[in-house]
Amino acid sequence: MRTRNLLLACGMAIILIGVAAAVTFSLAQSNDEQLEEYEGTDQEFLSFDHIDHITHDIELPDTMTFCGEEVPLDLFFVRERLERELLVNSYLHSSTLLLLKRSSRWFPIMEPIMEKYGLPEDFKYLAMIESSLTNAVSPAKATGFWQFLEGTGKQYDLEINKEVDMRYNVEKETVAACRYLKDSYRKFGDWTLSAAAFNCGNGRISKTIEEQRVDSYYDMLLPEETQRYVYRILALKLITENPEKYGFQIRDNGWYQPYECKTITVTKSIPSLIDFAYEQGTNLKMLKYFNPWLRGNSLTISAGNSYEIKIPTGKYAKTHGKMRKAE
Repeated sequence: MRTRNLLLACGMAIILIGVAAAVTFSLAQSNDEQLEEYEGTDQEFLSFDHIDHITHDIELPDTMTFCGEEVPLDLFFVRERLERELLVNSYLHSSTLLLLKRSSRWFPIMEPIMEKYGLPEDFKYLAMIESSLTNAVSPAKATGFWQFLEGTGKQYDLEINKEVDMRYNVEKETVAACRYLKDSYRKFGDWTLSAAAFNCGNGRISKTIEEQRVDSYYDMLLPEETQRYVYRILALKLITENPEKYGFQIRDNGWYQPYECKTITVTKSIPSLIDFAYEQGTNLKMLKYFNPWLRGNSLTISAGNSYEIKIPTGKYAKTHGKMRKAE
């Protein structure tokens, strides 16, 4: 019995070996046939030109400035940190593409304010990395394009309460950011340090200058977020100023345009923003889309005060369904 079982086992093993050999031969033949297709074009095969998507390296500029201040690209760690952020944002395709498209809507609003307050235009790239040019809210409750905390916002005269939060008003928060950054510049005399301080605070930068006995951002040992912060700004500056160089092609009509709207000044309280929107030929959703600083469904206005409210016009005034008058 044992001899018979042993013979059966040996027979099965021989059969399996034969099947495996046949499969191996077939695969080898298939591979040979595929290689024959590339015969005479070995260079093309080896250069991977037959692959649709190739990740390319990125060339850094020889020189660069931020707010007129030289970026020391001759330092190896500066080049490597900038390259890191440039690669990350160049291959973060959908997010960076959306960010570029938004820039054509919001930069025309922010740039005149920066010019009025004497803030270098390069700081618009700081807003890009802070919020991706959206009214974002961070886990720490920093809010708006410039990500002000409530206390700092109030310190720079932004009204914040249950009905109104001016951190959601791009124009007013940009004014606050200009004032904050100008205060930092008066303290440090350096725009790059002012940018870093926007992330970690003026106190942290002052302490670092004193403890580490350095006066340049590029020489400071800072928390990792702040270590990356300025390089992220620089990377977005390079990409935004020359999108095609870094692989971003946007149709001529693909850039987001500034909103068409009219601005009205209101001096009396509005019990119902729903009714107010209807009277202005729009709805609550569109009213808050154009005025995200309106946080409730009513607006209380004390004597002597007023608010400017944007009302959509042109193609932006269109709605999908019909509006019904209150019964």
